[in-house]
Amino acid sequence: QVQLVESGGGLVQAGGSLRLSCAASGSIFSIGRMSWYRQVPGNQRELVAGRTSGGSTNYADSVKGRFTISSDNAKNTVYLQMNSLKPEDTAVYYCHAEITTYQARGTMFSYWGQGTQVTVSS
Repeated sequence: QVQLVESGGGLVQAGGSLRLSCAASGSIFSIGRMSWYRQVPGNQRELVAGRTSGGSTNYADSVKGRFTISSDNAKNTVYLQMNSLKPEDTAVYYCHAEITTYQARGTMFSYWGQGTQVTVSS
C-alpha cells in the first residue's frame, strides 16, 4: 500500500510564502513523475507544477517565476515552494505521484494525497 501525505498549507497574506511537502511511503519500488495540482470548489483540478524522476520540471503559466518544485529522492518527498502568493492562488493543493510498487513492478499506478488548504488573504 502506498500513501501520499501532504503538509505545509495554511493562511498567508498576499505577497507571502508557503512551502508544501508531500511524502510518499509504503511498498515503493520506484517513483516516476511527482506533481502538484490545485482545485477551487466548482472548478476542475489543475496542474500547478510537475517534476520527473530525472529532474525535468514544468509549471502552469500562472505560477511561473513564483513557485518552485523540488524533490528529495532519498526521502520520496516532493516540495512546492510558493513565493509572492496571490489571493487567486487560494485552493486545495493535491500531491500526485506515479509509483511502481514491489508487488507490481511492471505497472505504474497513480496516487493522490488528501489535499492541503492554502488560503491567501488580500
